[in-house]
Amino acid sequence: MSGVCAYIGLGSNLDTPIAQVERALAALAMLPESRLVVASSLYRSDPLGPAGQPDYINAVAELHTRLAPLDLLDALQAQELAQRRVRLEHWGPRTLDLDLLLYGAMRIDLPRLQVPHPQMLRRNFVLLPLVEIAPGLQLPDGSPIHRHLAVLGEGGIQRL
Repeated sequence: MSGVCAYIGLGSNLDTPIAQVERALAALAMLPESRLVVASSLYRSDPLGPAGQPDYINAVAELHTRLAPLDLLDALQAQELAQRRVRLEHWGPRTLDLDLLLYGAMRIDLPRLQVPHPQMLRRNFVLLPLVEIAPGLQLPDGSPIHRHLAVLGEGGIQRL
């Protein structure tokens, strides 16, 4: 199947987070007009945001898709809802967070969607699994992803 190569960040820290991420990966494999190519290992990371949250389980998946960017975003948000995601607090605990990190070499700046994901270069829990599955990946600006990880380091993350 041809299509655009998209990278999806997955995270959970509520209601059996490992199972939440595994269920989301299975759902990504079933998306219409899409093929799940590879998923990273699972990683445990310190929580961002409000204190007192459980640790997160994170991963990144590579998806080849014919879905348009907003259609893919809608599918990701539908999966979050199916797994009982409730948005109560910015960077608060959640059953599932699915972020569209990259969509081919496109830059997208819409009210609902910014690609590359605007926070991804500040999050080693995104960059480490992304480098695991796509070590030679270059961002739309031409910079190699592994260079951004080298700047952040791997502190606070444990591969499971």
